[in-house]
Amino acid sequence: MEKCGEVIMGDAEENIVDKFESSDASQKESGWKKFLAHVGPGFLVSLAYIDPANLETDLQAGANHRFELLWIILVGLIFALIIQSLSANLGVVTGRHLAELCKMEYPKFIKLFLWILAEVAVIASDIPEVIGTAFALNILFHIPLWIGVLITGSSTLLLLGLQRYGERKLELLISLLVFVMAACFFGEMGYVKPPAGEVVKGLFVPKLSGNGATADAIALLGALVMPHNLFLHSALVLSRKTKQTTKEINDACKYFLWESGFALLVALLINIAVISVSGTVCASNNLSLTNAAQCKDLTLNSAPFLLKNILGKSSSVVYAIALLASGQSSTITGTYAGQYVMEGFLDIKLKKWQQNLLTRSIAITPSLAVSIIGGSAGAGRLIIIASMILSFELPFALVPLLKFSSSSSKMGSHKNSVPIIVISWMLGAMVIGINVYFLSTSFVGWLIHSGLPKYANVLVGMIGFPFMAIYVIIILYLTLRKESDAVPFDKSAVLQKEIEKGVYQCNGA
Repeated sequence: MEKCGEVIMGDAEENIVDKFESSDASQKESGWKKFLAHVGPGFLVSLAYIDPANLETDLQAGANHRFELLWIILVGLIFALIIQSLSANLGVVTGRHLAELCKMEYPKFIKLFLWILAEVAVIASDIPEVIGTAFALNILFHIPLWIGVLITGSSTLLLLGLQRYGERKLELLISLLVFVMAACFFGEMGYVKPPAGEVVKGLFVPKLSGNGATADAIALLGALVMPHNLFLHSALVLSRKTKQTTKEINDACKYFLWESGFALLVALLINIAVISVSGTVCASNNLSLTNAAQCKDLTLNSAPFLLKNILGKSSSVVYAIALLASGQSSTITGTYAGQYVMEGFLDIKLKKWQQNLLTRSIAITPSLAVSIIGGSAGAGRLIIIASMILSFELPFALVPLLKFSSSSSKMGSHKNSVPIIVISWMLGAMVIGINVYFLSTSFVGWLIHSGLPKYANVLVGMIGFPFMAIYVIIILYLTLRKESDAVPFDKSAVLQKEIEKGVYQCNGA
């Protein structure tokens, strides 16, 4: 019988799956209806690509380089579609999300290390979202920044209360906020009317020229790819309860890919609109000296002037509504990600409101402290620091995802194909390499220009450079480590049940 089981779990899997599919043939739904049933997770995930951190880097890139860096947005979102689809596929096939798989795969120390980094990533991703929403409330209602942070935290908890009516309700709300944001920025672009030819050229002709172009390109790419999003997407798809048959799994992966592609297309268009608006206005010859100075250091709080000459006082309102939609919806998904990370790594069983309250309280603490102490200027600097932290942490979510999604023991026949493995690892290595380069050059540049005494620079270097070496060593460990042989996933359990029912009979059984 043991031999029979081995055969079934290997070559006979397709026979069992075929029987599943033939038994369900009478229950087939139309493709369009099944696609709509899978819509939702991609829109929640797409918010990480249009959150306040992205808006700030977009504004600065447009102000400094006009449309020259639009191709970075296009390349970044194509890469995002690839890795987000891998994340969705991982959840669909294994029935587990990325945090749960990390807990099951790695030894205790590494697991603890990855959990801490994942929590820090959630906090770092939440900082621009909370501060961006607080800026929007300040522009609309002149509310002090620190009070806006508290309101953001409270409103997020209230909106997450929609979970009790089903996750689809919350997904619908998020999708509406995405389209509100799109309408605002498309409307702004319609008023500004950037030159279409130059926008298209910027999208498809790679170019890096002028002072700071490389640094701004790295900042754009770093703001696009968020580590917490990889944990989030693999968890969100589990709400669809995909049947563990080859056809159902393939269909779910296909529908989630289409949905993610559409959501990220909307995100791409919003990013294009933001860069086009700032690039067009800041290149205008009609700017006052004050506005020209603002273009050199464009922030979320100072951006409303971009449309002042066109829309007058209403420019602030239009911009603030878009920023509010971006920040508020992003804080919801950030809380979601924190909830799944804590559940997956620690296996904590709390009620939904308790999980949301805990993750929200942890996440807004840095933003609240800095907004009280440092005000708007300190909050703006905190957004930059948060983006650097996310760049630093990306490999510790990306490498496990690439390993698991290419694993036969995790994914079976649904593992990544050879071309996808090659492309995803090449893109992953490129992004990780860019991030390591950015962090190392930033650290060296800071040492050179810090103004610290020589002995202090030596001391900081003695601490910093070994730390960077350890960072690279851990990435190599995660990349080269041989994975465990355990296969504790739903697919095996389902097949075993069918064996026991006699769906597949061995010779002589």
